[in-house]
Amino acid sequence: MTSITRRTAMTAGAALPFAAAAPRLASAGGHAAAGPKTNTFSLGGFTVSTLLAGTRTVTDDPQGIFGMNVSEEEFDTVSRNNFISAEAAQFFFTPTIVNTGNETVLFDTGLNAGGIAAAVEAAGSSAEDVDVVVITHMHGDHIGGLAGDDGTPTFPNARYVTGQAEFDHWSGTDNENFANKVAPLAEKMEFIGDGGSVASGITGMAAFGHTPGHMVYMLESDGEQMVIMADSTNHYVWSLAYPDWEVRFDMDKEAAAATRRRLLGMLAADRIPMIGYHMPFPAMGYVAEGGPDGAAFHYVPATYQFMMDT
Repeated sequence: MTSITRRTAMTAGAALPFAAAAPRLASAGGHAAAGPKTNTFSLGGFTVSTLLAGTRTVTDDPQGIFGMNVSEEEFDTVSRNNFISAEAAQFFFTPTIVNTGNETVLFDTGLNAGGIAAAVEAAGSSAEDVDVVVITHMHGDHIGGLAGDDGTPTFPNARYVTGQAEFDHWSGTDNENFANKVAPLAEKMEFIGDGGSVASGITGMAAFGHTPGHMVYMLESDGEQMVIMADSTNHYVWSLAYPDWEVRFDMDKEAAAATRRRLLGMLAADRIPMIGYHMPFPAMGYVAEGGPDGAAFHYVPATYQFMMDT
């Protein structure tokens, strides 16, 4: 009866994109936390920081967002066996900043200018220090911090990089976020495709499906690699472990599932670590094949691997 209630209780507003409301950093008791959290580590010669720009609890039926094409019983069983509630979910919003030694590169900008500026500062930089802003795709929780409410760019000294296919898609819509945040910066943007270079050691990879031009990025330095996955997979169980489970906000669900399988298979086979924008903070870990309840993959959160030299 509980499962039926979850499914039938949905209204038109119950599963709005989780970027629709500004997230807040919250403690376990639901109170606001002191401020942004960061996790900084070395990848070869790069210094990488994941930035917790926000987090939010959603209680409006997670299966209205993830696993839309499976039974309620399967969703409940998988959730229970992974020790997570089928009735609520915690969402994380995690941009990444990379110092290559030559440039400071920010991947995605969170929901608003104040939040991302504070997160960048917490990682030891400032908005003025950012040389490159990379936009993986143009959903509101990734472009919201590009400019303030008055249109002032948050990163005054930056150049901007995004996928050509992604920009072309959104420029053909009447999307308000795109019009207010992205379009005014178009003259400062560089557009790339699959295999395009952002900076030395940072390469774009096509990962279409979540949006028409969604991109992920390979970091490579001194023989070490890591993939910034953006929203290719946006829950460590309900999306990563079950790549064929439909996600509400994947614009092309079939293509998104194929992309997940391809990228996750590569990460598992080559043992490459990843950063996922919506993974539980610090949003970094590994992917391994298989798992309980017919899972195709499972997520292995990073622990102390990046504290060590070997």
